[in-house]
Amino acid sequence: MLTTSQVADITGISTRTLQYYDEINLLKPSALTPSGYRLYNDETLQELQQILFFKELGFKLKEIKEILQKPEYDRIQSFKKQKELLLLKRNRIDRLVELLSRLEKGEKCMSFKEFDLSGYIEALESFKNSNEEEIIKHWGSIDNFNLFIQKAKEDESNIAQLAIQQYGSVEKYTEAMKYNMEHFSQVMEQELAQAGMKEELLQKNQDLYAALTMDLDKDAASEEIQNIVREIVTFTQESLLTSEVGEEYWNIIIQSYRNDISKAVTDTKYGKGAADFIVKAFRYYFHQ
Repeated sequence: MLTTSQVADITGISTRTLQYYDEINLLKPSALTPSGYRLYNDETLQELQQILFFKELGFKLKEIKEILQKPEYDRIQSFKKQKELLLLKRNRIDRLVELLSRLEKGEKCMSFKEFDLSGYIEALESFKNSNEEEIIKHWGSIDNFNLFIQKAKEDESNIAQLAIQQYGSVEKYTEAMKYNMEHFSQVMEQELAQAGMKEELLQKNQDLYAALTMDLDKDAASEEIQNIVREIVTFTQESLLTSEVGEEYWNIIIQSYRNDISKAVTDTKYGKGAADFIVKAFRYYFHQ
């Protein structure tokens, strides 16, 4: 049995961190001395090792706690998965180091393939496995969502480039996407609430957007497309529960199509580039 300070010396983790893990019920000590000092045995140290592996992979303490407390949790299987993920992380770091070495030598290399989206792809897969009902509701089917994941894999370099431009790094982009996935229902409900549509009018609204995006090769500023946009605007003004519909409202709607989750749903439903096409069409309508 080891004391808190001895465990801290062995692992490099502060005694305060160990105390905090105890307080949040993430890692409880094996026993307490008569004076109330924490003691840790080999089994508890193994649990701590698991926690550190998960932390290395970027898991939050809340997520780690939920994983470890699942009845079906298998330590050996977890080791195998952690090894697989760490190897992916190592390979990614190796590619980044290689890219930096080339840049250091003065090479002009505008490559983004080194910034892989393995963490993002895994978050999508995890979301699919635990949110089937929500996926069917908003994507239409699991197959549609699988197609979305496949497109993400095929377009990894471009997505990584956009992620770096918009978020500063792939890691920050992945964290933002994980948050959106964790709050997917709220995100979609908020966007429907922004539209303020009654349930019975949503179908007509969807039909209008389907017409708008039927041919994404058309000029968004063309008379045909702008007539559909005008019809959408008119329909919305007549259908909203509130009469307060100004340009600011439409700016919010336009901005919503730039939300990553909404954009993904729109592109999957109407075709790749549909969200950007809608944004372009609406911006031309209001700012021509």
